[in-house]
Amino acid sequence: MSLIIAKGDITKYVGDAIVNAANKSLLGGGGVDGAIHRAAGPDLLMECRTLYGCETGEAKITKGYRLPARYVIHTVGPIYSEKRKELCEQQLRNCYKNSLELARTKECVRIAFPLISAGVYGYPKKEALQIAVETILQYGEDMDVSIILFDAEIVGIAQNEFKEYCQF
Repeated sequence: MSLIIAKGDITKYVGDAIVNAANKSLLGGGGVDGAIHRAAGPDLLMECRTLYGCETGEAKITKGYRLPARYVIHTVGPIYSEKRKELCEQQLRNCYKNSLELARTKECVRIAFPLISAGVYGYPKKEALQIAVETILQYGEDMDVSIILFDAEIVGIAQNEFKEYCQF
């Protein structure tokens, strides 16, 4: 198992699967979700319509279509709330755990994640990265996993907190 934290565009990742930080409808949105839908093309949206959404913390899988990855694993992160901090943490851990388990069922070995819930869903970036690294190390033992960062602030946090995994 290996874990790499890199800066870049997840839609360019060459591997078995990329993870989409999706909304509950799975029908596209902003941020990484919109970028993945645009890069994959309209067939991704058509397949997502057949999945009838996804609950927070769960994961569903589609083909990658025009992406270099064979699959897209869609997971819905929590919208952060200080009042529901423990629930949000468990749901975020479940996003990574369930995505890795779903990837395993499709015999995926190389998988890339964005930093789930750390954008418009408001999860504190440092805590979101800590949860991502801990959960991937716990459940991704037989895979090569990358966390692809786009945001400069999160790149700085990664360099300070997880330098041993950084490749930038």
